[in-house]
Amino acid sequence: MSGTYLGMPSFPRAARRAVRDATLRGNLRHATRTIRDKRAAAVAELDDWAELREAGKQIKDRTLRHLDHHLLRLERAVTAAGGTVHWAADAASANRIVTDLVKATGETEVVKVKSMATQEIGLNEALSAAGIRAYETDLAELIVQLGDDRPSHILVPAIHRNRAEIRDIFARHMADWGRPAPDGLTDVPADLAEAARLHLREKFLRAKVGISGANFMVAETGTLVVVESEGNGRMCLTLPETLISVVGIEKTVPTWQDLEVFLQLLPRSSTAERMNPYTSTWTGTTDGDGPRAFHLVLLDNGRTDALADTVGRQTLRCIRCSACLNVCPVYERAGGHAYGSTYPGPIGAVLTPLLRGTATPLDASLPYASTLCGACYDVCPVAIDIPEVLVHLRERVVEGGEVTRRGVRTTLRPAKGHAAERAAMRAARWVFDHPAALRAGGRLAAGTRRWHPRRLPGPGRAWTDSRDLPEVPAEPFRDWWQRTRGGAR
Repeated sequence: MSGTYLGMPSFPRAARRAVRDATLRGNLRHATRTIRDKRAAAVAELDDWAELREAGKQIKDRTLRHLDHHLLRLERAVTAAGGTVHWAADAASANRIVTDLVKATGETEVVKVKSMATQEIGLNEALSAAGIRAYETDLAELIVQLGDDRPSHILVPAIHRNRAEIRDIFARHMADWGRPAPDGLTDVPADLAEAARLHLREKFLRAKVGISGANFMVAETGTLVVVESEGNGRMCLTLPETLISVVGIEKTVPTWQDLEVFLQLLPRSSTAERMNPYTSTWTGTTDGDGPRAFHLVLLDNGRTDALADTVGRQTLRCIRCSACLNVCPVYERAGGHAYGSTYPGPIGAVLTPLLRGTATPLDASLPYASTLCGACYDVCPVAIDIPEVLVHLRERVVEGGEVTRRGVRTTLRPAKGHAAERAAMRAARWVFDHPAALRAGGRLAAGTRRWHPRRLPGPGRAWTDSRDLPEVPAEPFRDWWQRTRGGAR
């Protein structure tokens, strides 16, 4: 697996292949519709959902405005509680820190809690290059790892797999990573879960080093929080002697009172539960309870660049609930792998270009991986206006320009494939700047309306297969206004 999947084709090419996979589309359709229906029911139980959503938005925005202050407060609290804080400017720095910490223990194996930050930086690959084997313990992440696959969803990384495929993966590959699957394994969910439990239990009992992310970090006490549904995460957080947590700096919340809001928003938006079955919190180290050493790696990796973007910074509110993926018509048909990033779906289409820039064809294509229908904004528990950020990033791609990434001034080149769009926008700008041309064009269009086709020819036919072309009015608006209102042309 790779954390960033650089070198993958642009979204349109990858999506074109994905939509031809009938099994993939069936798996995605069934899973996303089931999750979103359950989420809608869970949210409907709360009369004050809109107020909670606004509170989450305001807390995140206030925290991001003063993030430097809260991070320093967090560092002081973690250190006072017996932990050690490390600052990582980018993926290479974070991987080096974690690798050196594991090497210092003398261990060659680690167990991991599901963590998107470590996927983002490609930590498993960095550890492997240093001779350290990382074992994923989240059930879905285990499926992905055993199948030499990539995650395709934030909440359910193996959402693109059905039960029969999972059974085959366990039967073929479990033995390569430890305890083999039981003979005669079926695709009954309980049997698959039992096979995973037996496979993982020996790793939990043997592991001396655990690696995690965190859903939230509470600055006032230095407490980290992980929410999950299986209990595997808690095993990783409590049994090893050394715990290393790699967390994006935007996961900070100022106080426990702020945390209360998100512990209501997150479970209903993600797993459609009133609360997560396992909510684990830890603060530094405690004699005789949990790991003896705790290290917190605070990850930037483009986040301060995103924070400097006045439109895009709202993306850093994201609490990784995946609600936007489950309502997105594009994700439901193309799947997560087409996005070529740790972060798929609508949130990935904005977060990835903000973190990585738009210099590659893949990253430049992601802001276009959307119909701008707005469903993602409607369900977002922290009110991220993803369509607004998508349009903002499209403007950046089309117009080009400069951005500062980690102190380096980079020129953004317009991506290939957008020449026609740029030409059309320039032509439209010229027409709108010349009223006489606009008036003549309107009259010409009205005069030829009877000959306008109902469907476009050639490549445009696919677009009009499911859409009607707008009808041209019988007369231009200026003429109508003059005739009915007597106003100036």
